[in-house]
Amino acid sequence: MSNNVLNAGVPPKVVRLAQMRKTPFLAIDNKLVQQKFRQFRDAMTDFRIFYAVKANSHERIVKTMQAMGSNFEVASAEELDLLLSCGISPQKIITSNPVKSVSFIEAAYRAGVMDFAFDSNGEIEKLAKFAPGSRVYVRLTVSNEGSQWPLSGKFGVETGEASELLVNAAKRQLVPYGITFHIGSQCTNEISWVNAIGKSKLVRDMVQRKGIKLNMLNIGGGFPVKYVDSVPHIDRTSKTIKETLGQAFPEGIEAFVEPGRFFVGEAGILVSTVIGKARRNGNNWIYLDVGVFNGLMESVGGFRYSMVTDREGPMRKWVVAGPSCDSMDVISKDTDLPDVEIGDKVYILSTGAYTTVYASRFNGFPIPKTYFF
Repeated sequence: MSNNVLNAGVPPKVVRLAQMRKTPFLAIDNKLVQQKFRQFRDAMTDFRIFYAVKANSHERIVKTMQAMGSNFEVASAEELDLLLSCGISPQKIITSNPVKSVSFIEAAYRAGVMDFAFDSNGEIEKLAKFAPGSRVYVRLTVSNEGSQWPLSGKFGVETGEASELLVNAAKRQLVPYGITFHIGSQCTNEISWVNAIGKSKLVRDMVQRKGIKLNMLNIGGGFPVKYVDSVPHIDRTSKTIKETLGQAFPEGIEAFVEPGRFFVGEAGILVSTVIGKARRNGNNWIYLDVGVFNGLMESVGGFRYSMVTDREGPMRKWVVAGPSCDSMDVISKDTDLPDVEIGDKVYILSTGAYTTVYASRFNGFPIPKTYFF
């Protein structure tokens, strides 16, 4: 077992798994998941935490979050069914997807879920008909500056329209409950939360003048984890958020937060095997048995991963590609690795979030199995 691997933080248990199991597979450190939850809970005191199931929907992750006391955020009937099958109370489930199918609304409402996000009159009509009397919170559009995976454009409305929608929701016998926003995934700019909270206060004040009292603010997720570069510590980010909330809502407000990546991202190591090497246009290429389509979709958005191998030796630059026939299946164009050989294992760090959940069987290549250690 090389110092390369151990110094990079790959546990010996994962190296032994790599010798026993067929790759690619995802190894999850469940104790680290629990540690990250405790760290977040201690930093974000007074927040009601909802695990964003989309980050990693493995049943064991869900049960770990359940045991830690988390609530949950879902966007589909399949995610809802998973939670209900684990015995999670509907009172601990919300859905922050602003556009939902009628069948999902019906299933969630029938199960006892009462909190729904929205950002259009069309959604109000669906909720009024298929989830009457439910509590609703409007999705506000906010800047995603400083986020590696922006989530603006598809959802959200500006302050004036948000106010009008909340008034309309009340007219349709729904309960205007609050406001939500999302500053984008893997956000390293704390000012994005500051500005979004300030914008939310404007909406709260606008509807209050119209006789509507909002009790909740959901600040979404976006809390970053370490991939290649360092990120702000959660204590620093939480201090900024809590100070801003105290200034914007001195009388207090029920605060929700929806982390996903923060809990599971650093707990995962994707284990792969080198299946090919080539020299192309002056570049060194290696091909792995996992790629963009069966686990590393976020690489198309610019995500860069730390990679390490058992092999020792001088580092050189590699273009790292996946196994499919699609030329888009390139994970990285400048990864530092020793002179690896076909059959060597490559460990891809911080891959516990948005890997297996994004993965497909494109070109017949398997979705990585998940093992816990």
